[in-house]
Amino acid sequence: MSLAVRVIPCLDVDAGRVVKGVHFENLKDAGDPVELAAEYYRQGADELTFLDVTASSSHRGTMIDVVSRTAEQVFIPMTVGGGVRTPEDVDSLLRCGADKVGVNTAAINDPTLISRVAERFGNQVLVLSVDARREKGEQHTQSGFEVTTMGGRKSTGIDAIWWVKRAEQLGAGEILLNSMDADGTKQGFDLEMIRAVRKEVKIPIIASGGAGKVEDFPPAIEAGADAVLAASVFHYGLMTIADVKNELRRHGYTVR
Repeated sequence: MSLAVRVIPCLDVDAGRVVKGVHFENLKDAGDPVELAAEYYRQGADELTFLDVTASSSHRGTMIDVVSRTAEQVFIPMTVGGGVRTPEDVDSLLRCGADKVGVNTAAINDPTLISRVAERFGNQVLVLSVDARREKGEQHTQSGFEVTTMGGRKSTGIDAIWWVKRAEQLGAGEILLNSMDADGTKQGFDLEMIRAVRKEVKIPIIASGGAGKVEDFPPAIEAGADAVLAASVFHYGLMTIADVKNELRRHGYTVR
């Protein structure tokens, strides 16, 4: 685990606005991404993550303008994902102010994308975003967790634990592990999933999906996450970055 736990607000962006729903459905407007990013920077966020939640499904590129404007006033690392399909897409995002780039659907379609990006820009740039859930219906995986794409709308049948191991081998520098079962529910992180991934990879894990109260964050770190990510609880003022950091400190974890 890294020395200090990172607290990361996530801004899910659709058509230039921050949105939030449950299981990526029934999306509601949560504000202007640049304004929210600046507010989280003032609150002491360690990093920011932007995800264009409909970029892959509607085959659009990621929002260069939002990233550029944010980079002008926010001076912490930014990860940007959604619609990233080539090393050239990564290059464009890095040039406009991103520090790291998240890949999901395109890496599943072509795993060599991970190694090509890592070799060109360095492992630290490549964040594998994994939207995983417990298997449903006809899909059966050895671990019981499967990877989904298109914002959780499409089942792949790929074992999520196998996939994160493979991605680490290919050069991914970090795993953004989003529980589709927990996403937007405010019922807490999927600790079983975090533990299962932690057993298999050495690279940092960002826990995502399910945060509802400050007490939800320390168990995610105990389960093996190096960073915690949340969206709606910050967007709608249910808690601040400082509230989360204070709770982590209370449990003995070092924060920045």
